[in-house]
This record gives sequence, structure tokens and C-alpha cells, in this order.
Amino acid sequence: MGKVVAAIAAAMLLVACSGPPNTTAARSTTPPTWPPSQTPAAQESMVPLEVSFERTIKQVLPSIVQITTEDGLGSGIVYDSAGHILTNAHVVGKAKQMDVRLATGSKPHNARLVKSFGGGDLAVIKVDDPKGLKPARFGDSSKLRVGQMVLAMGNPLGLSGSVTQGIISALGRTVTEPQDPESPGATITGAIQTSAAINPGNSGGGLVDLSGQVIGIPTLAAIDQDLGGGAAPGIGFAIPSNTATDIAAQIIRSGKVTNSHRAALGVRGSTVIGDDGQAAGVAVAKVDKGSAAANAGIKPGDVITSINGRETLTMAALAEALTTFRPGQQAKVGVVRLNGSTTTITVTLGVLPGD
Repeated sequence: MGKVVAAIAAAMLLVACSGPPNTTAARSTTPPTWPPSQTPAAQESMVPLEVSFERTIKQVLPSIVQITTEDGLGSGIVYDSAGHILTNAHVVGKAKQMDVRLATGSKPHNARLVKSFGGGDLAVIKVDDPKGLKPARFGDSSKLRVGQMVLAMGNPLGLSGSVTQGIISALGRTVTEPQDPESPGATITGAIQTSAAINPGNSGGGLVDLSGQVIGIPTLAAIDQDLGGGAAPGIGFAIPSNTATDIAAQIIRSGKVTNSHRAALGVRGSTVIGDDGQAAGVAVAKVDKGSAAANAGIKPGDVITSINGRETLTMAALAEALTTFRPGQQAKVGVVRLNGSTTTITVTLGVLPGD
């Protein structure tokens, strides 16, 4: 729903891949059926890769759903037989109630929000009646390999049950969304970069390996500012399945995220622009009570410029720098005070709260 900035390339931005309620794409009045019928002769003539694609789609697509709120639409994955569905926080936004339809076609299910974790752009919703829902199988994202073939399944532009194919292009990316009314301002660590096409409406769906396991949650797509904001072909990002299932399990068990495993400073702020028009630091607007920053003496009005010598001149840079630490570690934070003096403050980092 909101554009997001990636640190990987100055000319690139990212867009969170949920879509508006209505799109210009034509919609079929008849939902797709899976698998498409094939004669024995046609099946025998298929190459092994085609067979793998069809088998994977047949297995996983019934676990993919379309989520529709008053503000837009996106995708989700059936998590368990109790009716819990895993998706992105930016897909549900501020909605407490939403409609859910199977990507393969079904009557709408009423669903409610269980909990969003904006800091990781993940959320769990639950349908009132789970009858007919098929839980997906989740794989171990720590075992992924660059070059591995994957399928992205979701509802791009409201086209229910769409599938695209590509490879894992890179692992371990860090991408950050700016904080604004349309975006939770998440920083995604260890993100999977994929060449499988990801478009608005794909968010919250499944990035799937050819064994039929969900190994990621498609979340962001890059756009190229040099092309006037057009899509950057073949650059999308997904949240690893290990991260997503860990957060989902905590929400289902406790009703909230009890351990994000992420370090936090505990400040709210905005990027300061210097006289030269360039970013000059992060102005602290609020320090969370009892946070690492509060305990170390960081105050509203301070401008944070670095962590352990690494410049953090924007909110995105600060968020990304914090992903390199674990809760409980110490960091040296460079600060410019209101009177113009500079100092370095040693902070023992806390845990990113689960909202």
C-alpha cells in the first residue's frame, strides 16, 4: 500500500504489494479450476519441469486466499486447520474485519484480525468457519539456495489464483519501509530476493519451492525511479518462512508477539534535512518509557547520526543498522544535542516490541 525504500540501490524504491479494492485489470466471472484437465497423451508429452510446476500448483494453490478489506486487497496463506491465516500487516492495515476467499474460488469467509506485528510486516487473521480451508506446508528457509526455482502464488491486481515463476536471486537482504499512514514502517531482515514477478495484490501470498512447501511470504517489489516509477523487472522480496512461522506461532499462542528476536533502541523520530538538502540524521521526537534509549539518556531533540561508527542519517539507515545487533548487545550511538554539541552514548539495546 505504500512505497518503501531499499538500501540496496540508490535508484530503486520498493512498493508493498497489496492492491486497491478495484483495479483496471479485467476479471473473469468464473474462478479458475485446478488442476486444468489434461489427457494422458498430453501428460506424457510434458517435460519434467512442467510436471513439477503443475504438481506444485495443484498442491499449494488451495491454501492461498484473497483477503479484501475496505482499503484494498492482498493475499494470505492458510496456516492451520483452526482457520488461522498468515499474511502481511500492510495487507490488513487498520481493518479488524475482512473477507477471505480461496484463490481457487469460494464463497467469502468472514475473518477477524488476531494480531498485527507492524515491525516485521506480518499479521494473523482467523476465519469464523474454517470448513474447506487447507493448511499449507511450510519449509525451512534456512536451507534455501540461490538459483533454486520458486513459484509466487497470490492475487495480483485482484486476479485470483495467479502463479508466476522465477528463482531465488539472493538471500539475506535487508529492506526497509518508511513510516507513513499507509505503511507500518517495517524493516525486513534476511529477506529473500526473487525474480518471480510480484505485483500489487501478491503481498501475503506464498513463495513456494517445487516440493510444495511455502518458503517465503512475498511482500515487496522494487520500482525503478529512473524509469519514471515503473516496475523494476525481476526484483521482489519475501519474508523467510522461518521468520513468518515463528511470529505466527507466537501470535496464535499468546495473542501477541512475545519475542521479536530483534534489537530496539526505543525512539520515534524523523529524518533531518541539512542546509545542503541532504539527510543529516534522525531527530528524536519521542523516547519510549523504559526503553534502551531512555535508560542511556537519549532525549527528545537529540539527533542520532551513527551507530558504532556507521552513519545513520535517515530513519531507514537507523532501522537497518539496528538489524545487525541482538537484544542485550551494546552499541555506541553518535548524537548531536540541541545545543549543537556532539557526544557518543553507549546503549544496551532492548527488544523490538511486538506491538
